[in-house]
Amino acid sequence: MRPRRYLQLDVFADRPGAGNPLGVVLDAADLDTAAMQAFAAWTRLSETIFFLPPTSAEADYRIRIFTPRRELPFAGHPSIGAAWAALETGLAPETGALVQECEAGLLPVSVEGRGADRLVRLRAPAARPQPVSAPARNLLAAVLAPLPLGPLPAALWNNGPAWWLVELEDAAAVRALVPDLSAIDALSRASGAIGLAVFGQAATNQAPMDQKHALAVRAFCPADDIPEDPVTGSANAAIGALLHAAGRFPGLHGRYIASQGRELGRDGRVTVELDATGDIWIGGQVQAVIAGSATW
Repeated sequence: MRPRRYLQLDVFADRPGAGNPLGVVLDAADLDTAAMQAFAAWTRLSETIFFLPPTSAEADYRIRIFTPRRELPFAGHPSIGAAWAALETGLAPETGALVQECEAGLLPVSVEGRGADRLVRLRAPAARPQPVSAPARNLLAAVLAPLPLGPLPAALWNNGPAWWLVELEDAAAVRALVPDLSAIDALSRASGAIGLAVFGQAATNQAPMDQKHALAVRAFCPADDIPEDPVTGSANAAIGALLHAAGRFPGLHGRYIASQGRELGRDGRVTVELDATGDIWIGGQVQAVIAGSATW
């Protein structure tokens, strides 16, 4: 065993202690899958990433992404954090455009600024609605029965991970929700989903602290040993795709901000953008909290 450079970052955060924590192992070329999964389980963070040499000449860096229980082909806050870490540690050149290699393929990244003020944006893999089995539909009905639902029907969408997306009547309903985690666990396992994300429109007469966001979002992943994920890029990208498909993409000029994590004391902000081709980009700031080494 040898020391490996290790970072812990807060992603979608304008300050340390906000957003979603991310574990980053920078020297992982000699780690096998079992070792990566064991380390991710040990951190108990929602995701941990591992940097490896790219296999594509087009990529600036390559990562693998693990929850405490499984590997993911794509996840939002690990991807935003990875681009920030690659630039900050010299694994990628300081430039306004990068290409990330992950299990979901090659994903373009745009970067503005430097350091804690750096804004990282990444094009998420295309999200698609998924078929649902009859047993999963029955479990979904049990999850939805007590909820104050919004107009869009609940649906299972996949953009690397699969998410159940549920619109509630407004942002206040999202913030007040007390989820039935056992029911969400059963639904997630039956449908192959990583979890369930709820969203609701923010009031137009928001209080000063609430200004500048269009949606409130929460995401629950009990099947992955994550009762509530603080801020979730892939779920926010899937919600953006769902709203675009329904002709309800909010905000001006194809861009809005989602608020997530306040209920966990980690008030995060995710920028969600719709480009001219219909692709969804997610973005945010990153804060470094821990820099050191790990022996594994």
